[in-house]
This record gives sequence, structure tokens and C-alpha cells, in this order.
Amino acid sequence: MKAPKNVLMVGVGGQGILLVSEIFSKALAIEGFDVKVSEVHGMAQRGGSVHSMIRYGEKIYSPVIMEGEADEILAFEMLEALRWLPYLSEEGRLIVNDQRIDPLPVAIGKQDYPSGILEKLKGVSSRLISVDSLVLAKEAGNVRTANLVLLGILVRDLRIAREIFNEVIRRRVPAKTVEMNLKAFKLGLEYSS
Repeated sequence: MKAPKNVLMVGVGGQGILLVSEIFSKALAIEGFDVKVSEVHGMAQRGGSVHSMIRYGEKIYSPVIMEGEADEILAFEMLEALRWLPYLSEEGRLIVNDQRIDPLPVAIGKQDYPSGILEKLKGVSSRLISVDSLVLAKEAGNVRTANLVLLGILVRDLRIAREIFNEVIRRRVPAKTVEMNLKAFKLGLEYSS
């Protein structure tokens, strides 16, 4: 029996983390994996920290990922990547959207946004992928598809038929945005760092 895989998605409210978590976990379930998901999104609408823990494999008993156990961290914002870095396993892959979103203490001038985050992350993870997903999302037709770009990067090495993801995306996003979301996902699949 293969060991379960652990994926941690982190960012701030409004970035579409929960949508990506849902698409990812549904596609895995369709592929036949046992999937468990734990989400924290209490402050999501106010720009607060949001995370989703996804564990999948032959049989999963708990959705909780402990420090040092994440095979993948998909960070939708740089500071959140830094905050959740202790969860990355030694061989884990870190995918970081290099977007900066100031938390409230920074926005009101009470604290400074940390400098050199990407350099710190590079010093810790040899499997770091840094991407400006907003540029690719604009190419897809709307900056709000940046989350699907990141999903594409995350799943490009998985041995799951792309059509499964495409079908889940078609069913989950609003009908008028299907094509741009599929294009954003494809741009993520094709991204090379």
C-alpha cells in the first residue's frame, strides 16, 4: 500500500482556495482515491488566512496534516507560504504565487511586510516553483482565474487524466467562465519555471 499524499493549500480570503480545493479533491475521488479534506475559512471574506488540508490515498482516516508532512504546499500568497513552511516535508514541493497581499496590520501601518520572502523560501526548499499567476490569468481572460493556473501547476505531474479535472471544472465554475477557467488551468499545466 502506498503512503497517503498530503497537500496543503494556503492563502487569504478571496483568492479561490476553497474552489481549487473542491475541484482537486473531487477529481481525486473520481479517479478512485479515498480523499479527506479539512478547511479553515472563518475570516475568508475579510482577507484573513485560509487553508485547506487534503489527504488522499488508498485509505485515509484523517484529513489533518502535521508539521513536516506536506508533500505539496500550494501557496496563493507569499507571506502565507512563509507562515506554513514548517508543514513542508523534507522532499516536499512548494508552489508559490509571488503575489503580495498585505494583512491588516501591514495595511494600517502597524507592521511591515517581511522582505526577501522568496529568497527565504529558496533557501529552504529545493523544489520551489515561484510563479506570477496573475500574468497567466490575464492571458486566460480574467485575473480571477489565477487559482486555476495554480491548480494546473499542482496537478501537472499527477497521473490523472486531464479530462477528469476539465470535467470537474466545467461542472463547478459558472457557465459563462468555463472557457477562461479551462484556459487558465491549461496554462498552469504548461507552465515551466
